[in-house]
Formats: sequence, structure tokens, C-alpha cells
Amino acid sequence: MADDAGRRPGGHIGQPHVRIDGRAKVTGQARYPADEPTTNPAWAYLVISAIARGRIRGMQLEAARAVPGVLDILNHANVGQEVKSPMGPDGKPTTTTLESDRVWHDGQIVAVVVADSFEAAREAAYKVVVDYEAETPSATFDSPGVQAEALKTDATHSYPLKGDAAAAFAAAPVKLDARYETPTQHHNPLELFTTTCVWDGPKLTIYEPTQSMWGLKAAVARQLGLDLVNVRTVSRFAGGGFGGKGAPTSRTAWIAVAARRVKRPVKLVPTRDQGFTIATYRAETQHHIQLGAERSGRLLALSHEGWEISSRPSSYNVSGTTTTARMYACPNIATKVSVVHADRNTPGFMRAPPDTPYMFPLECAMDELAHELGIDPIELRRINDTQTDPVDGKPYSSRSLMKCFDAAAAKFGWARRNPQPGSMRDGDWLVGYGCATSCYPSNIGPATARLSLTPQGKAAIQLAGHEIGTGAYTLMAIVVADRLGLAVEDVQVTMGDSDLPPVPGAGGSNNAASTTNVAAKACEEIRHKLALAAVQAGAGIFAGADPAGLKLADRALVGPGGRREPLATAVSRISSGAIEVHVENVPQGLAPDAAAALYQGKMSMSRGAERKDVTAFAFGAQFVEVRVHRRTCEIRAPRAVSAFAAGTIVNPLAAHSQYQGGAIWGISSALHEATEIDRRVARYVNDNIADYLIPVNADIGEMDVIFVPEEDHRVNPLGIKGIGEIGIVGMNAAVANAVFHATGRRIRKLPIRIEDLL
Repeated sequence: MADDAGRRPGGHIGQPHVRIDGRAKVTGQARYPADEPTTNPAWAYLVISAIARGRIRGMQLEAARAVPGVLDILNHANVGQEVKSPMGPDGKPTTTTLESDRVWHDGQIVAVVVADSFEAAREAAYKVVVDYEAETPSATFDSPGVQAEALKTDATHSYPLKGDAAAAFAAAPVKLDARYETPTQHHNPLELFTTTCVWDGPKLTIYEPTQSMWGLKAAVARQLGLDLVNVRTVSRFAGGGFGGKGAPTSRTAWIAVAARRVKRPVKLVPTRDQGFTIATYRAETQHHIQLGAERSGRLLALSHEGWEISSRPSSYNVSGTTTTARMYACPNIATKVSVVHADRNTPGFMRAPPDTPYMFPLECAMDELAHELGIDPIELRRINDTQTDPVDGKPYSSRSLMKCFDAAAAKFGWARRNPQPGSMRDGDWLVGYGCATSCYPSNIGPATARLSLTPQGKAAIQLAGHEIGTGAYTLMAIVVADRLGLAVEDVQVTMGDSDLPPVPGAGGSNNAASTTNVAAKACEEIRHKLALAAVQAGAGIFAGADPAGLKLADRALVGPGGRREPLATAVSRISSGAIEVHVENVPQGLAPDAAAALYQGKMSMSRGAERKDVTAFAFGAQFVEVRVHRRTCEIRAPRAVSAFAAGTIVNPLAAHSQYQGGAIWGISSALHEATEIDRRVARYVNDNIADYLIPVNADIGEMDVIFVPEEDHRVNPLGIKGIGEIGIVGMNAAVANAVFHATGRRIRKLPIRIEDLL
């Protein structure tokens, strides 16, 4: 069905289509950054710190330099002044590496060995002896020496306040007061955090998997003091990102320095365990939730205070109360977020950065309140559903939350649920049903694109977009084909190169909305040029007609009454070759110079929760069945149903995969994933994918994804809401709620393990 739909010219948006880059990926022809061919490359291997806090007294390098093939060893003593300190994911100060002798965290880069071969570089790296002046580190929340910082509203985050939540909570007939915790988690994309740097005179080319082509380009230019035009980044494909490749890291500039010193391309392929400390991660969080309600279930007060771990110099935080304060109608709201500084690497973006950890306590608390009131958890959410933002009174651009709950509940069989905890059994297995709200703000950024169309009906669109596994190439082809009246196969998509027109980083689920809307705008500009030329021509079937009434379909310019002019005729009227346009799109709510800022590597975004006209979110409902063995307390999640409403779905085939992948990760977040920390030395213990638990096929049973139809004409011109991150949100709470229903035990700290239920 997908192939047939894909071959039909026109009407492509909303039809399933296989990936146009699928064959290249499965046959190995797709070039990931480490695959890019270079002439005579040298290899780098990182030396990382063995302590989490202190200074480097000195290094013994003689044995390392004696390894045959070693070309150079970079450390703070010989290159420390060549690179400006990096900026963190929030554009503010973060930990340094070779800039000084300071050690901020375990696993920090302290030297880079360069050699003729990977094996020689690795051997030499393990022969580098570092003399440390160690200090006692602080690992996490309750460690001695951590420093708490209460955050204030700034340009990046707000902490919603409304009414008097404390007084309303004190007076509420029914109260819930609980604390919750989520663990450190690491994104482990299949592709490692690789970097290859090549100099050609003053020009630097960086082959690195990234979610921000122009952001990486600008960051490295700043660090090395280069003109922006002399830096090029290339990432035609990325083998998964999930946020971990969303912000520049320290490694890139040092590999560039290494390549300049040895006068050869230098390639870095770090180890899996190094990826835990040279890139970012999801920090552990703590939460205090207070809900006050009438006995009818109507909320009277909502208070949500959160704490997040960060590094010593960075105040990076995700602050998900911007979301939780907007989920349900409530007249009194209080939120607060604090950062706790420890001797750790700086955290960063990880799939649904604020919403995954912050919606967990809210959705568990709603389930606890429902149990206390004797109200069905779905009905409690229905009682408190709202079409206006409870924080500032703006209307939602659209909100189909309860439609999602109703569709998922029917498919899941929620009506069969006995509300009494521990009442449902299947032999030795205790059976529990749980549900939770899913959501994600609908973001969009400025974007630019170059589009051409030939008389033969071949289109080519170029933009510095990102293919991180989400199907971005196919998305572009579908939209261009749809708007120009072509077959999807007639559209060539070129992305993954900063020499192309800039688009925002692929994060915040803005990628589809940002790139498709600029593509549609470019298509409209071409249509308008063709239509205007046709009606202004002295002869022709459309002479004197209204150009607005002409459209492109089936390789033709089509007017009222079905009159048609072949595309070749329409295009040739303007150009004997191809029509080409360069288009910039600035979404509503952003400054007019937002597109210009893209060319400086500055990324801005219209955020759905912060728009002045409407509040824009995608919504969903997560349902899961868990089974807990009554003797062993083994936990299984054999069945899940998720329903989502996210406006226009461009490619349902890819969207289904995105939703399902997110839901699986939500189950993983609830039952498997946690980066274990040795609190004595502030070190990650399970820094590999053998000990870092993730689900395998046997852990995931039947999964259903429901698309709830939704038209949203206010969110953006194409009505597209991002779907990459919403799939994970709420599933961890749904699992925890199902565990309570099965066992009668509330587990408020993730992940839920056997020992929590024994």
C-alpha cells in the first residue's frame, strides 16, 4: 500500500511511504560521518580522567611516545591556550577539558593521542600516566559538598505561578503530598560520538554526527577563532541522536587542533564507555508534588517543585514545570526548580528532556488522587480537562487529550479493569492496568531552503537538515511532491551539509514543522511564479486568469474547469533550464531577524508553551498492562496501547515507528534504565550496553499505536505538531500506576525493580 500511495502524484501528505533512503541504509551505501573517505587519516584516542575532582600535577608521556606510529599527544600543557572554553547545551558556561589542569568530573578528556593507526593510538593512550591532585568529589543529591541553586525566571525558562497554591492546598478537602525520583539515564545511540577533521589551508571540514549542522559550525568557529565561512560541517546521516548529538561537545575542537598539528586528517571513534562522559545525558531529578482537590475530583491546588543535578560550573536544567502546570484546569498553581551542582559532567538534551522526568510525578500523583477519591483515573482527568491554558488563560491551538484517552481505553479494554488493587490475577501473576497523559509542546523554528524545478518535472530541494533516523529525507520529498504535483520519486533531497541553507537544530520535536513549512513556502513561490507567467502571457489557455486559481497537479498547471497546461510549457515560459528559489520562513511569534540569525549558528524557536496567541501542544494517552509474579516479583509489560493527536501526519508509516519507539523507551525508562553511580568516587559504573539495561524483544510484547485525527490551523500553516518526543512521555508513569494496581504498592522512584516489590 505504501508503494502505491507513494507513486501517485499529488495527495502525498498523509499517505504512508517507505523511506527513500532505506535501500542505501540497509545496503551500507549510506555514509555516516566516520565513513566519509579521507586521504591518509591519522587516528585519535582519548585519555580520560580517573578522578572526578581535582587537578593534574603532571603527565608521564615517555612510554606513550615510544609506541611506534605515535604522532602527537595533546594535553593542557602544550595546547591548552589554543581553544576557547566551550559553551554548554544552554549556551552558558560548562566544564572544560584541555584548557587547564582542572578536573571537573570522572571521564573528562585530559589528553588526546594521535597515531598512524587506531591500535597504536589506543596502546599509547593506555601508557599515558597522569599524576593527579585528587579532591573528594560530590556525586549526587545527598552527597556532602553539593550546592543547591534556586532558579529564577529568565529568557530560557519560566516557573509558573498563579493564585495562592499553599492556602488552597491547606484548605482542600482532599490532599495528596508525595515525593518522586527519576534516575540518571544515558542515550546510547548505535553510532558512537565520532569526529573527523580535515584542513585545506584555512578551511576546516568536520565530519561529525550532529543534530545541529550550523550550531556545530558556529561553536567550533568560535572556539578556534575562525571565520564562520572557513568551517564546514557534514553529517548526511546520524545513527541516532536522541539529544546526545544536539549540542557541540569539547572533543571536536581538539580533534581539529590535532589535525592542524599533524597536518593530516584525524579521525576519532571513541569507545562506548567514553560516550557516557564526553557527551551529555539525562540528569537525575527529585520532585515534590502537592495536589488539593474537591471530593468531586476538581483540582483546587497544584504545587510542583523539582531538583536537577548539574555540573559545578553549569546551571543547565530542563525545568518541566512549564509543562506540568499546563496539563489540567487548576485555579492555584505554584512551581519551583532548583539545580544541585555536583562533580559530574554537564547534562543535556535527552528525548523529551523536561517532560519525561517531570510528567512522571504529576501523572503518578493524579493516579494516587484518583485512588484516594474512588474515581476512575480517566474520569479524574476528564473532570480537570480544559481547552484554555490554566496558567495564562490562552486557548490551546487544539487539545484532543480526552479523545486520545477514549480511543486508547476502548482498544485497551480499560472497562474490564477492576479498580481494587491486587484484585486481578492470572495464575501466579498479579495483573495491573495503568494509564497516563502524554504531551509535548509544538515547537517550530525559522528555516531556509533552496528549491528548483525543471521542465521535465524533476525537483531538487537543498537544506542543511538532519537525518537522525526519523525519516527526514522522505518527509521533505513527500511535501515537495505533494505541493508541486509530482511523484515522490521525482524529488531529490540534499541535506546534512552546512554549505546548504541553514535550518534549526533537530531538537524539541521542531524538525518536521520547521523544514516542511519552509519547503511548502518554496513550493508556493514556484507555483506563484508559474501561475503569474501563465496569466500574463499574451497567449495561452490561462491568459488573463486569476493566478491564485491555478495549482500544480499531475505534472501540469491546472486551472478552474480542469484546464491543464503541461509542466514543461509552464516552466519553459520562465526558464530554459530550471526555476530556482531560495526561501526563508520565520514562524509567527519570532523576531523578523530570526532567519538571519541562523546564518550565525544561532537557533531560535517558537515554543508551543510560550506563544502569545495560543498554547500549542500535542497530546496523547498511554495505557499499559503489567504482570508481577506473586512469588518472585518479576515484572513484565506484555501489552501497551498509545493514542496520539498531533495535527497533520505527513508520513504515517514513519510516524507509527516514532510513536512506537518512544513508547518502548518509556517502558524502558520505567523498568530498566538507570546509570548507576559509585557515590564514593562519583563514577558511572554501568557505562556500557551490557550492564546499562535496555529492553530486548522478550521485554516488549503487543504494542498498538492509534492516530487520533486532528486538524490544527493555528499551530503552523501545515498544521504539523512534532511527534519525535511525545511517544516516551507518560509511559513511565503509566507503568508505575499499573504496578500499583497489580500489587497495591506505590513505587515513586524509577526504575522499578524486583527489590522494590519484595
